[in-house]
Amino acid sequence: MPDTFIDYFDAMSSPWTYLGHRRFEAIARDYGLTIRHKPMDLHKVWSVSGGLPLRQRAQQRQDYRHRELARWSEILGLPCNLNPAFHPVADRRACYLVIAAMQQGLDWSGLTNAVLRAVWVEDRNIADHPTLVAIADENGFDGRALLDATQQAAVHDEYEANTAEAIRLGVFGAPTYVYEGELFWGQDRLQMLEWRLAQKHSRDTDKFDFRRSRS
Repeated sequence: MPDTFIDYFDAMSSPWTYLGHRRFEAIARDYGLTIRHKPMDLHKVWSVSGGLPLRQRAQQRQDYRHRELARWSEILGLPCNLNPAFHPVADRRACYLVIAAMQQGLDWSGLTNAVLRAVWVEDRNIADHPTLVAIADENGFDGRALLDATQQAAVHDEYEANTAEAIRLGVFGAPTYVYEGELFWGQDRLQMLEWRLAQKHSRDTDKFDFRRSRS
């Protein structure tokens, strides 16, 4: 029997996580999978995998990333501010906020999407604590109580454990989806992930035939 869960390593400031979040959620739902959400310290992951923060990358890489974001925004029909006012932004507290929601059995997925939209659509500073409270309040949570919960050791421990697990598994970027030990990096691999899930769950894989000619 295939696994009934899938691991989701991400960061609350990643545009690629934003672009793929709802699509990934829909795929997991379609295959009856429970998402094990694992917000992580992306900078720590980069430090051991050779990744670089955005401003330290070669200019041609930064330019191409910008172009790809524009393409994916257009393809998916999702708004995306290519030059957000608050990015790069420290997202540790935002990750804590989502983990606190998870530990309380709240709608962590909705909150994740709201935080990501705050950066990539709404030009809000998710490193600012009152802003996080406001985002949570606007989406039906008790923002002040949730922010207070981000100070708990259990929240910090889970964040560190997620990061250590990501490094152990070979994760090097966000988002990364891990199913039965196989890594799929980036929202642009979601079709590939679904192809693998279709195989594992004995579904028709014809629509995922990447070899098919388009001539």
